[in-house]
Amino acid sequence: MTDKKDPEKKKVNKGTSKEVFGYPISIFFIVVNEFCERFSYYGMRAVLVLYFTYFLRWDDDLATSIYHTFVALCYLTPILGAIVADSWLGKFKTIIYLSIVYAIGQVAMAVSAIHDITDTDGDGIPNNMSFHVALSMVGLFLIALGTGGIKPCVAAFGGDQFSDHQDKQRRTFFSVFYLCINGGSLLSTIITPILRAQECGIKSKESCYSLAFGVPAALMVVALLVFIVGSGMYYKDEPQGNIMLDVCKCIGFAIKNRFRHRSTRYPKRQHWMDWAEEKYDKLLIAQIKMVLKVLFLYIPLPMFWTLFDQKGSRWTLQATTMDGNFGALVIQPDQMQTVNPILILTLVPIMDIFIYPLIQKCGLNFTPLKRMTVGMFLAAIAFVCAALVQIEIDVSIKQCVYHLTTFHRFIFVNGMNTVVNVSTTSVYFGLIEPLYYSNYSLIKNIQPNSVSMALQIPQYFFITAGEVMFSVTGLEFSYSQAPSNMKAVLQAGWLLTVAIGNFIVLIVAELAKLSKQWTEFVLFASLLVAVCFIFSIMAHFYTYMDPAEIEAQFKKKGDDDEDDKSKRQRPEVEMVKRCSVNSHKEDDKQTRI
Repeated sequence: MTDKKDPEKKKVNKGTSKEVFGYPISIFFIVVNEFCERFSYYGMRAVLVLYFTYFLRWDDDLATSIYHTFVALCYLTPILGAIVADSWLGKFKTIIYLSIVYAIGQVAMAVSAIHDITDTDGDGIPNNMSFHVALSMVGLFLIALGTGGIKPCVAAFGGDQFSDHQDKQRRTFFSVFYLCINGGSLLSTIITPILRAQECGIKSKESCYSLAFGVPAALMVVALLVFIVGSGMYYKDEPQGNIMLDVCKCIGFAIKNRFRHRSTRYPKRQHWMDWAEEKYDKLLIAQIKMVLKVLFLYIPLPMFWTLFDQKGSRWTLQATTMDGNFGALVIQPDQMQTVNPILILTLVPIMDIFIYPLIQKCGLNFTPLKRMTVGMFLAAIAFVCAALVQIEIDVSIKQCVYHLTTFHRFIFVNGMNTVVNVSTTSVYFGLIEPLYYSNYSLIKNIQPNSVSMALQIPQYFFITAGEVMFSVTGLEFSYSQAPSNMKAVLQAGWLLTVAIGNFIVLIVAELAKLSKQWTEFVLFASLLVAVCFIFSIMAHFYTYMDPAEIEAQFKKKGDDDEDDKSKRQRPEVEMVKRCSVNSHKEDDKQTRI
């Protein structure tokens, strides 16, 4: 057992950790914590939009809007979590406190899905829906604060556990960490829809959303307990200050100083950030310039996330109108999302080992920005596929109905919030009001929805291929173009594009009000194609940088300036010495006289 030391502060770590196969034992607690947390988050999120539509009885547009508002908050709060961890509490305390908030939110969601709490008449429908809505909204807010707040802390905290000589082990840790994210996502997206499909209740049996939310809540509690158990073994670095605050202050000073010197009598400067030179170091200003150059490229990126995150909302709602019977296997609508993590684990190595090297051998300069452009185009193709599937659904069945049979006598119940026109090949039932039913009629047969969920596989393939080329490459590009101390700033900017993309979804869902769902899919695809064209032009004029080289030039220039300053001071010192000697000589002469 050895004590870790901070190489800069020369302080002995408060906790001690034995090593197994060259790895600190403390990281195993962190890995298990991440797996359980990702299971908790993705498991809850997998059934969330169906909870809105079938339990809270919201329409598709409202369910979609609230879903994407929640996702957007999950990608806004990491900025807050990073600032709190780096400037105030430190990573360890931030993870502990926000995990408690996170677990409370998950428990609140599970309780909000218990229909028996307010189901006074035993019909399976809560009589006080406001209670369930309010509790679920509080739960979602706490979850967004918790999962987003710990997002920038856990991986970095795991990396802190390794010493400087353990670079190989640290890289392996991050690979395993990423595997845990996808593993937790995959398993939870398979399991929680199965739990949701079960029937539970005291007064009446209904879809068990409380169990589907309860298991993720239990996993979050386990994640918190596992993390606490390893407390004594962790290396806990003290807060060092957050670079994002320094960047914001520097940019704010530059803008304020430029505005103060807006008169034409002041000479122009090469870059508007140069107006911060009166207060801030030139190296910091140069680093911020590099960051701003990359952030400018981020402007069109939210449109990709606008399409990508709809696989958890619009695409899941689309799957509810499709047939999930695959022979021996019956797929739930919310289980179709598992296609995404499965394809990710398949396509990432295929791209890296076969596709990219093949393109390079063909003599094509497939730069990161070109890959991202292709990824955006593939996402647009995915939505064209979704539109074609929706057209097929609209042709095969034009209403959502439930049917009851008694010796071939049928009654149609309209469970939607709009009037539907019901007819078969032999009988016309007419218009059925919302939450109302038709008269009994004698017909030969009724065909269930025959459009297979397998038709969604192409759109999942294209959106996942687009994700691999866009997201994975984008993170790699951002890391390579970021100065050594600004990588967190670009990571925050990247997460911000995800949040903005989700806000765009809810704006379109509320404002567009298109009568046909396939037209909305086509609209989103068209918007992304337009943005893709704009991004390709921006990428064409982008000049790739070597941040390390630029930083080295500024550091060398700073050293040269120091040398010049010291050289200028030497003659002055010698002159002072000569003057002092001459002065003493004159004094001696006067004394002799």
